[in-house]
Amino acid sequence: MSLNYEHLLPLNGEWKQKITDWLSEDVASFDYGAYVVGDNLDDANLYCKQQCVLSGVVFAKEVYKQCGITNIEWFYKDGDYLDPQTMGKDGKIVVAKITKTEVRKILLAERLSLNILSRSSGIATKSNQIITLARSSGYKGIIAGTRKTTPGFRLVDKYSMIIGGCDPHRYDLSSMIMLKDNHIWSVGSITKAVESARKVGGFSVKIEVEVQSEEEANEAIEAGADIIMLDNFSGDGLKVAAESIKSKWSNTQKSFLLECSGGLTIDNIGNYLSNTIDIYSTSSIHQGTGIADFSLKIVKH
Repeated sequence: MSLNYEHLLPLNGEWKQKITDWLSEDVASFDYGAYVVGDNLDDANLYCKQQCVLSGVVFAKEVYKQCGITNIEWFYKDGDYLDPQTMGKDGKIVVAKITKTEVRKILLAERLSLNILSRSSGIATKSNQIITLARSSGYKGIIAGTRKTTPGFRLVDKYSMIIGGCDPHRYDLSSMIMLKDNHIWSVGSITKAVESARKVGGFSVKIEVEVQSEEEANEAIEAGADIIMLDNFSGDGLKVAAESIKSKWSNTQKSFLLECSGGLTIDNIGNYLSNTIDIYSTSSIHQGTGIADFSLKIVKH
């Protein structure tokens, strides 16, 4: 069986409307360039010019489809590793080729498709770097993203994390119940907050609780939380607390995961990770991440 990341996206999902909206944003009134090139037919190549994990192809395909471009052939798929220096010619790889198509349509799709591929591949590449380093250091747990995504671009951000090999974490407020400090302070106690959450979330929705101390962690576990986020812990203190918590509940029926959020970077990953922590969540794999370099050029005959 062949697995394809594109199958994650629904055939008629809301994501396609986002592509429509982004195209409308790019041409709010007149398309002056379309008038200049008219109905000229031509060929074009889409190039990758930087080492990366390719991501965003499924979204770029929809851009070209909505622009009326059907004569396009893709040579690579989401998740493929691209290295223009070893795989390409003149420092670039032909990722896709467009043939005998109206230039105005090609140019309409150009910038949006490149922006998506660049941003998506940048996140996938950074995610892949982080998870590769984590495994090399001996860490066996989960490296996850966060909900600190770009407004309007969340689906692409989360999709890119998956392509890179990281866990996307919860997609939105409906995906999992996360009770942070403000929730706890508003309600009055961790126990009350977890009890209320369980009433509406039922058995199928996990509950995560952010805690500031071992005492709070134990209260959350006793109340039935599925995931405990250790906040305000650092360095060796984090590892000591995690080991203490795991030891306390090791001979009970309570089942839970420990998560640590923030602080993880490529530079400190070797000394930062501990297998006592089940999940490390970090926005460094998607927030402020660099882009991969793509371009589209009309073929000169």
